[in-house]
Amino acid sequence: MPRMDSPQPRTPTALVVIPGTGSDADHVTRAFGHAASSLGVELVALEPTPALVDGHRRGLDRAAAGHRSVLVGGVSIGAAIALEWALADTGGRCAGVFAALPAWSGDADSALAAASAQATADSMERDGLDATVTAMAAGSPDWLAAELSRSWRRLHPGVVGQLRDAARYRAPTPEQIAGLTVPLALVAAPDDAIHPIEVARTWRDAAPRSGLVEVTLEGWGRDPALLGDSCLDAYTRLSE
Repeated sequence: MPRMDSPQPRTPTALVVIPGTGSDADHVTRAFGHAASSLGVELVALEPTPALVDGHRRGLDRAAAGHRSVLVGGVSIGAAIALEWALADTGGRCAGVFAALPAWSGDADSALAAASAQATADSMERDGLDATVTAMAAGSPDWLAAELSRSWRRLHPGVVGQLRDAARYRAPTPEQIAGLTVPLALVAAPDDAIHPIEVARTWRDAAPRSGLVEVTLEGWGRDPALLGDSCLDAYTRLSE
């Protein structure tokens, strides 16, 4: 019998997704669009706002208010904000979480992704956008360099504040994740140093109903939809 204080989620009518730091709605549309279509639900891809974290929280609230029930998810910090929102949901609005490439749990003090975001913001302010893009591209795979060059140029100059906001974010802890009442579908890559596979495995082990699909960076770079489709695969198995 379901607990009275944990309403059972209804059938979702939308998948609401949040981009990673320095990324935008264009990327998560490509990453999750096919999964949403396969589910037969609307895709709502959130754009970053100047107040990155609070802006995405408000975006999730708006999307949930306009739909009977939603799946929430995202990439990197987007996955963490979506999970945070799902943990706080007491109205049965959330049907599950699609978490791609989570980067840390709890405080960001020792997280490589947070340090990278802070360093990128510092470089943009000190050296300018073009020099920062050139330096990033020199040390990145071609597909990642092209993706970040596109989104950084599109989001600049607001991306500087967004990067700093992300670097201060406190993600859900394993103790908090243990209270999740909906399925948690995860995807991560063992060869991704910025988004350590250990974080995804910790989230999987902490959540009562969870599944993790492991992919490769090369596979994700070749096909962004691999992220959403892998989450969908885990979610489908959890929902059966």
